Amino acid sequence: MHETYVPRRLSRSQFLPIRGLNYHVRHWGDATLATAARPPLVLLHGWMDVGASYQFVVDALAAAEGCERWVIAPDWRGFGLTGTPGADSYWLPDYLGDLDALLDALVPAGPIDLVGHSMGGNVVMSYAGLRPQRIRRLVNLEGFGMPQTRPEQAPKRLLQWLEELKTPQQLRDYGSVDAVAARLLANDPLLAPDKAAWLAPHWSRQEADGRWHILGDPAHKRVNPVLYRVEEVLATWKLITAPLLWVEGDRTDIAKWWGHRYPRSEFDGRLAVVPQVEKVLLSPSGHMLHHDQPQALAGHLARFLA
Repeated sequence: MHETYVPRRLSRSQFLPIRGLNYHVRHWGDATLATAARPPLVLLHGWMDVGASYQFVVDALAAAEGCERWVIAPDWRGFGLTGTPGADSYWLPDYLGDLDALLDALVPAGPIDLVGHSMGGNVVMSYAGLRPQRIRRLVNLEGFGMPQTRPEQAPKRLLQWLEELKTPQQLRDYGSVDAVAARLLANDPLLAPDKAAWLAPHWSRQEADGRWHILGDPAHKRVNPVLYRVEEVLATWKLITAPLLWVEGDRTDIAKWWGHRYPRSEFDGRLAVVPQVEKVLLSPSGHMLHHDQPQALAGHLARFLA
């Protein structure tokens, strides 16, 4: 067992009724810390992650800024401690609906600073175009979107979805919390062992069978039957008015995920439709930027949000 990371800032949990779900939100600080110059900072995690995953960046940001701000990090539906909808599939518009309802409940007035990683990065890009008046600063941490699709792909995708609906989905479970930490380290070689030890009991939970289960609904593994329509996505991105900070890791290679279906040059073309973009490269860093380089990321956030 490795030594466990000790947080600089302690968080508190809140549960809210959001769109029929018991939604878990993690707070560092509260509304008394919010000002016009330092509005609430909302951090949205990616697929198979949890809001607590931002702890290291929250701590590093407080050190970089020399002060503490109100930071809000929910667990998306079907992840972490937020309830599952009892559905057999998940849909991107539901994340937008959840975010809108969460902000109505937590920050009904005034703009926010909004950060999203991976899947969360895709959500914040769309949301910032749909609700531009609510966003002061926007940060996308490797939310690349998905490869372009063609209408003729729809029958095969729908058939795949129909077949997957017949198959129960499962996630691997683990015999100990140390085994979960080892899995995190295997996933991300740049993650420090003390951080993996801290993350493991936030990323998983021991159930009645004595084993540790990942806090993610296995239904997330099913293919989405709705094709990713780039033209519709970019029509929304063009409406973004907030300055955007795009952050990526030098070890991220999207060709390993999608091959020739989604070349990097195509993403650069998509990003060019956003009016104000600043780009940052972190090194050494993989896809989990907030784990690999929390201090460097916090430094860029402190400057960009100032």
